Amino acid sequence: MQGTAIAQPNIALIKYWGKRDVALNLPAVGSISITLRELHTRMHVIFEDGLDADTLTVNDAPDENMLPRLSACLDRVADQDRPRARIASQCNFPIAAGLASSASSFAALTVAAAHAAGKSLTTAELASLAGQASGSAARSILGGFVELTNTNGGIAVDSLCEADEWPFAVVVAITETGPKAVGSTAAMEISRKTSPFYSNWVDQQAADLDTARAAIHDRDFARLARVAEHNCLKMHSIMWASRPPMVYWNAATMRCLETVRSLQARDIGVFFTIDAGPQVKAVCLPEHAADVEAALRKTQGVEDIMVSGLGQGARLEAAT
Repeated sequence: MQGTAIAQPNIALIKYWGKRDVALNLPAVGSISITLRELHTRMHVIFEDGLDADTLTVNDAPDENMLPRLSACLDRVADQDRPRARIASQCNFPIAAGLASSASSFAALTVAAAHAAGKSLTTAELASLAGQASGSAARSILGGFVELTNTNGGIAVDSLCEADEWPFAVVVAITETGPKAVGSTAAMEISRKTSPFYSNWVDQQAADLDTARAAIHDRDFARLARVAEHNCLKMHSIMWASRPPMVYWNAATMRCLETVRSLQARDIGVFFTIDAGPQVKAVCLPEHAADVEAALRKTQGVEDIMVSGLGQGARLEAAT
């Protein structure tokens, strides 16, 4: 009645923003992401008869804020008449700060809970359950380059390229370590209801997905860089034009973009992407990782740097 699983966060290159079904947490558009290797969340779940309620610790400290979402996920995985659970989460990167901690958390929780409940679930079933808790968590079920597509009434995830088939490095510039003021779910609904750019975003996503998919197939870094940066900027334009505006960037975020542009001017193979937060992810070819890291470390306002390669999907680590 227990299980431990580990999952990596993923960084969307072609992003999703907005939901077509809020109750089922279904995304409005498809997306393509890369799963990271060095960043991770480990989830340990114990179903225990006699417990009155679920409990959660995050990095060894009690956490009541996230518990309702985790309990709801356990209900979906193990059924609502399950025993209550002790949940222990360990995360080696900032939480709720635009680094996809919810993706790795719910992917790991789904895999751990399924094992603890004695359920043998397919990859598609795991992705669907994780995605109902966090839209991006479905992509962390797989590794390398992952595409999430909409289906009738659900989602599907597919591997476009394994991590070792086209190695990348991701240099993450941490410009702020605290939690963001507005969570992604709430911000998406504000954008969907108020941004004048939202409908165009949905209409144009298929073309961006096609371009990125072809670039990955052809191992065309320059083409992938162009479409990923443009897709990122379109998503943030939707946020900025919402009422109230959803602006996650800070001054250091902008300086990091200038740093990336200066590296590109030197023919360094790198591009930027930014999720719903102030952190900048500089995606680069492995041979350029040291140059990218050094330049971002010198950028004013950068508090820390994390460097990762591409990694595998969520998996069971240990269970008894």
